[in-house]
Amino acid sequence: MQIKDPDIFAAIEAIGAYYRSNIVNRFTRRAISMMTLDPQSWNLIEDFTEKLENYRYQGYHLDELYSQILAMARFVYQARRDIAPKLSYLASSGGSSIRESSADRTLRDMAVANFGPNLKVLADKVNELYMKVINLDKEGAGKGQPVYATISELKEIGRYLVG
Repeated sequence: MQIKDPDIFAAIEAIGAYYRSNIVNRFTRRAISMMTLDPQSWNLIEDFTEKLENYRYQGYHLDELYSQILAMARFVYQARRDIAPKLSYLASSGGSSIRESSADRTLRDMAVANFGPNLKVLADKVNELYMKVINLDKEGAGKGQPVYATISELKEIGRYLVG
């Protein structure tokens, strides 16, 4: 089954925009690049947050969309665990210009202070999308087995998103 639901596309677009502006911005990018997420997850996250237009015409295959949602959930889990506790140090060390303006310092401090709450908002957005996709999956499966039931790691998504 392919999904071409406008609500799903809108939710993915909102997640991508939020991810780029509030999670992986110029103040946090260096720290996030140090995360130990596998290359496949990074590729899935990039497809999910950057390449929505590729899916608008053909739609999403459910297994592919679930893989991208799982990659985002693993990202949230890993970022909470590995990046959030030391983001202040990582964002201010080494990569900053000696002549950093006070405006940039303030923006950096805001990005660091809001990183945890921003991750929670991202997790909530991913969870909302996940629930919408599950509902479409159940409807499409009818009396058959929905795709989400065949992907064992989806059982971990709550742990990944709640932390």
